[in-house]
Amino acid sequence: MLFLLLFAAPSAGADEARIRMSTTTSTEASGLLDVLLPAFEKRSGIRVEVIAVGSGKALKLGENGDVDVVLSHAPELEEAFVRDGFGVNRRDLMYNDFVIVGPVEDPAALRGSGGAAAALAKLAASARTFVSRGDESGTHQKEKEIWKKAGVEPRGAWYVVAGLGMGEVLLLADDRRAYTLTDRGTYLAFRERLELAVLVEGDPALFNPYTVMAVNPKRHPHVNHAAAMRLISWLTSPEGQKRIGGFTKKGRRFFHPNASGRPVP
Repeated sequence: MLFLLLFAAPSAGADEARIRMSTTTSTEASGLLDVLLPAFEKRSGIRVEVIAVGSGKALKLGENGDVDVVLSHAPELEEAFVRDGFGVNRRDLMYNDFVIVGPVEDPAALRGSGGAAAALAKLAASARTFVSRGDESGTHQKEKEIWKKAGVEPRGAWYVVAGLGMGEVLLLADDRRAYTLTDRGTYLAFRERLELAVLVEGDPALFNPYTVMAVNPKRHPHVNHAAAMRLISWLTSPEGQKRIGGFTKKGRRFFHPNASGRPVP
């Protein structure tokens, strides 16, 4: 059974039958966790309580010791999390990609722009509405990276900072006939509710890797490290990877498994 919590409390290390995992909203909104976690819970007898937030907040929960394991997609933030001693055993898990979506008629003419940075530069010049998550999530980190590459500091009435999760941002962009950056998995999950089209894709800069890591028990002795490692081991095992790769809706794959079984440098 999947639990979505509004807040976290310290894990009880003696409670082997329960762990808390903070994760990016895309894994929850896409439906992937509804496929993965019941299978793990049945096999292990360990209940997984989930806090689905942006990657920045997910890592902050780990930093505070409020969760036992973190699943996110913000490479630079994750590297700092491990480097600063908050996370251990960071593993590659899966990937998909980011896409830029917008109105089908594409009033900013982003199609064929020659890459994500060129598309955002063109969008800024047109002053067409762009909705940003603005929440320090993995998607927001990628967006900021692309704006920087484009040489643009987005500001003005056309740049809307939502401070919302990916699904909510997609619905807001759809309502305003605006553009936004999204992970493909969440876009596919919401596609039937949207009139937004994928306009920019395929740029290597839009690669979107996900990793999973345990909170460091030396930093937070109360965390349930043994159970967290059982979850990580299962997610990166052939069984877990097969379930990730097999997760589709209407024939569309949301995530590609890529666990190496070795810690990420």
